[in-house]
Amino acid sequence: MKRTKERGNKRAMFVLLCIVVFLISFIGSLIFKMKHTPNSLKKYSVDWNDSIGSLHSNISYGDLDSNKFDLYLPADDTKETYGLVIYLHAGGFTEGDKSDDASMLQWLCSKGYVAAGVNYTLFSEEHPEANVYTQSQDVKNSVPYIIDAAKELGYNIDQMAISGGSAGGCLALLYAYRDADTSPVPVKMVFEAVGPSCFYAEDWINIGQNPNEPLDLADADISGIAAIFTAMAGTEITSEMITSGNYLDKMRNISAVEWITDQSVPTVSAYGSWDRMQAFLASKRLDVALSKHNIPHEYIVCEHSGHGLQNDNDKYLEYMKKIEEYLNTYMPTK
Repeated sequence: MKRTKERGNKRAMFVLLCIVVFLISFIGSLIFKMKHTPNSLKKYSVDWNDSIGSLHSNISYGDLDSNKFDLYLPADDTKETYGLVIYLHAGGFTEGDKSDDASMLQWLCSKGYVAAGVNYTLFSEEHPEANVYTQSQDVKNSVPYIIDAAKELGYNIDQMAISGGSAGGCLALLYAYRDADTSPVPVKMVFEAVGPSCFYAEDWINIGQNPNEPLDLADADISGIAAIFTAMAGTEITSEMITSGNYLDKMRNISAVEWITDQSVPTVSAYGSWDRMQAFLASKRLDVALSKHNIPHEYIVCEHSGHGLQNDNDKYLEYMKKIEEYLNTYMPTK
């Protein structure tokens, strides 16, 4: 029994290593984006102070240390109801923290929204059982606690939007398309950047290479993709399953695209066409599915950028403008 557990832990850590190898350069891109803000984007940040709002940190929504959220409350507490915007942090499902998005959350709060940054249990040596599905369940479980905490502090939530970047974008899309019908308040829209929207091996097989040149599965070594998909889905995916196509049903619960219907919420997304950290080709499936179901959406492609969207400030500015436009249209402050 002990040997079986040890083998399981070793396999989990091998898979974790595979993911980190693919995703570590993304962290540098993300840091660059956060530390270097062009003048054109400075309107989307604020000098946080009491006249804008208040921060309530590390509120629990579960038993684990990772089950915490930060709540940003607008200074104006006189309204009968408020819209909530949840923002989920990046980090390749293995890194990151809600505090990384303080600037975005402060800006959202300055617009009159209750804003929340949520931590979820990361895939790590301490938690080798964590995966994209369990993380999406963390997010789902956090929402009622966020709404209750806001209410206790005098802010009644009657609608919400969900958002995030990279791993957080993936989780935001899952909540918006898969879980919105169970949300305690109506979900009005989703916005995200570079979040994996689905998991088709033919899209992911060229990770680390030119993302615009699909590879033939028949000619590729797919063991690495099988390992990554195993970790993400939390269930074993073998090379043979990928070759036969039998893996797709096992990936459905973490593939947001598969949950899009005619009733899905308006969406704003941005992707880098040179993204080597997540499958840019998969993002095209998101655009196609939203178009097929006539969902209002913006699919913004940063043609000179990778995962950090660092080389297309004009397109990133367009992304932020569309976020503001969609919020004003679909969840205006009262």
